[in-house]
Amino acid sequence: MKIEKNAVVSLTYALNDASGELIEQANDPISYLHGGFDGIFPAVEEVLHGKDVGDKFTVSMTPDEAFGEYEHDLVRVEPREMFPAEVAVGMQFEGGAEGDDDEDFMLYTVTEVTDKEVTVDGNHPLAGKTLTFSGTVTDVRAASAEELEHGHVHGDGGHHH
Repeated sequence: MKIEKNAVVSLTYALNDASGELIEQANDPISYLHGGFDGIFPAVEEVLHGKDVGDKFTVSMTPDEAFGEYEHDLVRVEPREMFPAEVAVGMQFEGGAEGDDDEDFMLYTVTEVTDKEVTVDGNHPLAGKTLTFSGTVTDVRAASAEELEHGHVHGDGGHHH
């Protein structure tokens, strides 16, 4: 079966930065629902359309096609007393976007801690980076009615309720 809309696609992959450094690798297959269900990067989905089991692929993604451009206004410096005593670089906290009065929260990562201030960054760690996503298609099957209704894969390698 070739990859088409409403197919469940399983693949192994490697994600590298522009210099070729490995960022992430999945030797055990991951699965997603193909056809605009937001289960994988749209640029990857486009390259995979029409491929079959065993096919290899590589796609280079600009920041806009991956995790977005780096936004300097998502970096905030907050008073140290707003954080727990054990705050450390790398910890993550949920918080509202600056100037955002509604209930939208985003994830901030602590990037610096001093005696008086904590710097947090709301950008994805890979924001602003050009990435290469390469892999091999390991399985293609028709999605079940339930998977289509829910908009994601169920079962082995997919989402479980």
